[in-house]
This record gives sequence, structure tokens and C-alpha cells, in this order.
Amino acid sequence: MKKLLIASTALVATASVAAADVRFSGYGRFGIGYEEDRTGTVTNIDTATGTTGTATVDTDNTILVSRFRLNIDGTAETDGGVEFQARVRLQADDNSGNGEQERAGLNGARFSVIYGGLRVDAGNVAGSFDNLANYFGNEPGLEEFLGQYSGVNYEFLEYTSTGSGANAVFFQYAVGDFAFGASYDQATFAVDGVPQDGDRWDVSATYTFNNITAALAYGETKASVNSASEKQSLTVLTLGAEFGDFSGTLFVADDDVVNDAENGTAYGLSLAYNLGAATTLQFAYGDGSADEDERNIGVGVIYDLGGGASLRGGVGEIKTGDADGRIRADFGAQFNF
Repeated sequence: MKKLLIASTALVATASVAAADVRFSGYGRFGIGYEEDRTGTVTNIDTATGTTGTATVDTDNTILVSRFRLNIDGTAETDGGVEFQARVRLQADDNSGNGEQERAGLNGARFSVIYGGLRVDAGNVAGSFDNLANYFGNEPGLEEFLGQYSGVNYEFLEYTSTGSGANAVFFQYAVGDFAFGASYDQATFAVDGVPQDGDRWDVSATYTFNNITAALAYGETKASVNSASEKQSLTVLTLGAEFGDFSGTLFVADDDVVNDAENGTAYGLSLAYNLGAATTLQFAYGDGSADEDERNIGVGVIYDLGGGASLRGGVGEIKTGDADGRIRADFGAQFNF
């Protein structure tokens, strides 16, 4: 009888494991990164009082750069075809300020319900802008440090790889060539240096026809400041197209934020061209009309080694407002698993 109970328990446990769908995926990357006039933050300890503080100091311009990312996805599906998903991410990065290796850590969980063309995410989610087709375009470099979106200063809802993320909701519905999205969360942003709680929401629409995809998104953040309503907003239009070995994206945005020196139109483009022989060239340019907008411009290259591995690198200039531009470059290997 005892042996029968043990065997039955083992059978039930095995059946439970077999029914579960748990998947692992991710990538690793490592190489050399260069940033002109690189600075980092160090912690100072006053030996007399025992108090600590931080200071910004110059560090080595060239450092080792790396990232390890592991996605852990659990999935279950009902008899009626409703799919339930949950994801957490384990990630370790280098410290871009001092070049030291950071410990890996889990982020906040994301939960999803999917049925047909409907998807609802809750928890640590990406909002409409973060999910918008061609928002990020082609980003040159091993670390993807250049982007067509560099002139945007509005803080929209993003999926967080190393933190808990916003406890938010994202909705998306796709039918035919159309897709619609929306998200909501309670955000915190600074007004005159004082953190304020507010409501943040965004909506998006995407249409794909032949080899061209057009997407439009709008979002707002509102907070009550001294009995008055303070609003920030962002509108983004993207276009993406593929023509054989060539692909490109166009980006136009208008943001209205607390800092008047960052308000205005942001614009950019990105290109990618497959040269053959497993080599792809990339280009990205982003800027804005505001006095303190950031400009990105640069090129990159990807050489496919096969089996999910590639060599990648990029070089470009990053410039904010009237400040001097800084050269940034990197090169290394990436492998997907």
C-alpha cells in the first residue's frame, strides 16, 4: 500500500510538470565600449561623521561592456483557447559609469491574457509607445546606443528589465491589417524639482499595407500641482518600409513637458541595408527643435556568424543642445538562445 501511494504521488507530480509550459529565451553580449569624457558616480564616506554621499567623477573612456538576459515565460491555455502567460526577466549589465560588472536580478512580473487578436497585459508592462511599430527603428551598436527617437523627452510607460516596473495595464487588439493599443498607470514626475503623482495614459493605432507600416500614438500625464492641473503630452508618427535588402523608418513627434527648453518637435530616421555575405549596414539620425534636445547620428554594422551569433559594432556622436558633442563607439559579439 505504501509503495502504491508513493507511485501515485510520483505520477501526479510528473503529470503536473508535463502539463506546464515553461520556456527560456534570451541573449548574451560582450565587447568593448568607448565614450568620450565618460563620467561615473562614486560613493564618498566621511570617516569623521560616518555619513555617505555621491560625487560625479571622470572614469576610463574605454570599458568592457556586457549583458546577460534570460526570459522566463510560463504559459497555460484553457479548453476554450484562452491563453494565460507570465514573464519575469533575469538580467545582468555592466555599470556604464565605472565599467564594473553588476549582479543579475529579477524584474517585476508581467501577466497576460490572450484570445484571438485581443491581448491584455498587467503588472510590469510596456505601454503604447514602447510597443509602437518602428518607434525604435534601427539602433546601431552592440549596445544599441543611437536612436531616431533621441529628441523625445516625455517619459512614457516602458517595460523595465531590471526594476519592478509600473503596476500598469496595457490593451491591444489586432484585426486584419489594423492594430489598436492603450495603456494606463499612475506615474510620478517632477514639477519644479518636486515629485508629483499623476495619471498617465496613451493610445495607438497601426496599419500595415503591403510592405509599409504606419503607426500613430498619443499619450498624456496629468498631475495636480498647487491645486492646478499640470499636463504633459506626446504625439508620435512612424513609417516603416522594406524593399528587398533595404529597410527604413521615419519618425516625427511632438512633446510638451514641464521643461520649456525640451518642448518641441522631435524627428529622425533609420536605415538598414543587407550587403550580402551576412553583412548588414545600419544608420540612425535623431534630433529635435528644442534648445535642450539630444541629437544622435551614427552608423553600425552586423556580421552574422550563424547559429544565432553575430559580431556587432557602431560609432556615432551624441550632442545635447549647444553642448559639445561626444563620440561613442562599441564592438563585440552577441549570441541568442
